[in-house]
Amino acid sequence: MNMEAFVLGTGGTMPLPSRHLTSVLLRREGELFLFDCGEGTQVSMRRLNLRWKKISAIFISHTHADHVTGLPGMLMLSSQVERDEPLYIIGPPKIKDFVDSSRDVLEMYINYEIIVKEIANPAVKQVVYQGDGFSIRSVPLSHSRSCVGYVFEEDSRPGLFHPERAVEAEIPRGPQWGELQKGEAIVLDDGRTIQPSEVMGPPRRGRKFSYITDTLPLRSIAPEVADSDLLICEGMFEHDLRETAHTKRHMTAVEAAQIAAEAGGVKQMGLIHYSPRYTERDLKRLLKEAREVFPHAFLSRDRQNIQLPHEEETENDRGDT
Repeated sequence: MNMEAFVLGTGGTMPLPSRHLTSVLLRREGELFLFDCGEGTQVSMRRLNLRWKKISAIFISHTHADHVTGLPGMLMLSSQVERDEPLYIIGPPKIKDFVDSSRDVLEMYINYEIIVKEIANPAVKQVVYQGDGFSIRSVPLSHSRSCVGYVFEEDSRPGLFHPERAVEAEIPRGPQWGELQKGEAIVLDDGRTIQPSEVMGPPRRGRKFSYITDTLPLRSIAPEVADSDLLICEGMFEHDLRETAHTKRHMTAVEAAQIAAEAGGVKQMGLIHYSPRYTERDLKRLLKEAREVFPHAFLSRDRQNIQLPHEEETENDRGDT
């Protein structure tokens, strides 16, 4: 089952000519999940030929303008295509006020169902969305207003089927092989009961995507993002400006790298939500600092595509240099 992330915008505070505001889209098979919706999100989606109608849910970290200004346009655009399924919008308190007031003031024509779910207690981690074989949970963060991160995690998968074990156990080829692969025990004609564990390897972990932005560097974040196949994490400032970062309740690229390193098992971390003070050339300083702590850090770029294969598949490219 294919899964990939698209970085739609990497900027914080204000958009720049080459840098839209923060937004990341995750595609699992044909289903899309959008994390934040900064200004310019539609532009990147258009350039990447991503289909708005396939978005099942939008997850908002908080209601600062640079994370939600793309949302009204996205909602209106979705009315230009046929959509049968509801669109879920999930976020901390005030996200419903923002959606309702935008629809009212702009007199939006909406021809599909919008379901807004506020996270009643953002200070407590909780599952906020579930689908076939996966769940998405919120992670408490500490910003100047109520803010959460998100972790997308697949359920574990059955282990690999070993046909040579089935042949050795004299299990006839056919439907019973399929039943074993589904985790079901079978009874052979000779009365023997065969458990799936006799022909299957150990369960395989599902993939994990974590999205963390606009927060102080909390120690509680690391265990939540542990074993992420991809961690997208705010690295707004270089470390010499950590006092400025903390005053604004943000973190540096070094602090993002420390979270990835302390978490354990993180395969790669993409920095995001850069301060507009940094030119594209300046961003290399943030990357250099981060890689001294976590070597698998990279600079996420607008419209970057990152593949998230299963562990047994070809190892993923580590990102930009």
